[in-house]
Amino acid sequence: MRRRAIPIRNWPAAERPRERLLRDGAAALTDGELLAILCRTGRAGTSALTLARQLLTRFGSLRSLDAAPAEALREISGLGPAKIAQLKAAFEVGRRALSEAKRPRGAATSSRAVYAFLRPLLRDRPREAFVVLLLNRRNAILDVVTVSEGSLAESPVYPRQVLAVAQRGNAAALIVAHNHPSGHPAPSPEDEAVTQELLYAGRLLQLPVLDHLIVGETEYFSFADAGLIAQYNAAFDRHWPRRR
Repeated sequence: MRRRAIPIRNWPAAERPRERLLRDGAAALTDGELLAILCRTGRAGTSALTLARQLLTRFGSLRSLDAAPAEALREISGLGPAKIAQLKAAFEVGRRALSEAKRPRGAATSSRAVYAFLRPLLRDRPREAFVVLLLNRRNAILDVVTVSEGSLAESPVYPRQVLAVAQRGNAAALIVAHNHPSGHPAPSPEDEAVTQELLYAGRLLQLPVLDHLIVGETEYFSFADAGLIAQYNAAFDRHWPRRR
């Protein structure tokens, strides 16, 4: 005869995940226990902790669970719209909190600092997303705007779209970035072409494009560090010398 799971509310207080979190801190809990708190309840015959462990077994890790679309989560017995929304919201809150912690203080002084800021926002997105960092005259980040989200392999973006966002945000300069869901940050010919187009259009409007970062799994590519931004600027000056 199958034993019925004991609801967490009937566990001794010292063993309940929520009470342990309040007593010992969130870092003391396992991934499953943290998920159980978010799920709050399980399903008939299954506790929230068992449901959480089943989620980890099914998806393999918290990152994979975060990346799973809502449609895949709906296939799990015990996960309704409310629980799915809670999980997605929790992951997004964590991502935003990490981004705030990684935000460069003052000016965006290096590609490494900008990558550290962008990585939690872009790395685990299942599709390519193109974002614009709006900078003031001291290169401090004013805002980050997603201008395009595409497929697994591309995210169509148009210079006029990017520059319109920059102008509305009263930016003095900008840095653009996108992710490669494959995890490999090497630029494609299309990446190079759109970067050059953006830089040229920005120069014409006196909105300098300082860099384009491609965010991968553990590495990134910087057009500025690779010398391509300087190369594009030199080409622009050769063609339009009066606009230097």
